[in-house]
Amino acid sequence: MPKKLPSFDKNIFINCPFDREYLPLLKPLLFTAVECGLEPRIASERSDAGEERIKKIRGLIRESRYSIHDLSRMEPIKAGDLPRFNMPFELGLDFGGRYFGPKALSRKRFLILEKERFRFQKVLSDISGSDIRAHNSDPETLVRNVRNWIFDNVRKNIRSKTIIWRRYNKFLTSFENSVKVEGFTKKDIDEMPVTEFVYFIKSWIGQNP
Repeated sequence: MPKKLPSFDKNIFINCPFDREYLPLLKPLLFTAVECGLEPRIASERSDAGEERIKKIRGLIRESRYSIHDLSRMEPIKAGDLPRFNMPFELGLDFGGRYFGPKALSRKRFLILEKERFRFQKVLSDISGSDIRAHNSDPETLVRNVRNWIFDNVRKNIRSKTIIWRRYNKFLTSFENSVKVEGFTKKDIDEMPVTEFVYFIKSWIGQNP
């Protein structure tokens, strides 16, 4: 295993859908992570076409002490589509690193999210004993789940869910107004790289501590 990066204890690997349908959940998820002092790590942060995706994901998992795995979108998006197994597969990689990897990775902690409580048991019963939290596809509920998990597993000196949710909505209004002034269309905003969106989050939080 390569030498542990200095940011290992702040990195949080985000394993979730990155399509337009998931944006209402992804945006507050990323904001909550940054607001609570963590550094989101996502597969799209490195765009080298020559790098195998599995190699990239393995590296991000190995470099991150914390992870969030959202399994709420395992089912097909529309009739006729095939189920999506990327999220449970990456969760399996994370479990493997924790149990079979070097000693440093035994300190890993992760949050598993679902849409409905106990729904995962129909397709992934092996993790039945894990603490899985349901967000019901509601952004505010997701913020509460992520914030409370960070309090339990990462740090205690963080803001309440109510304040984080309020700050997220202030950020979102400020962000959308400012990028529209700069000529961004709605499509530009919806298709903005996640890394760029995180950059705007960090800038706003830096100006509004």
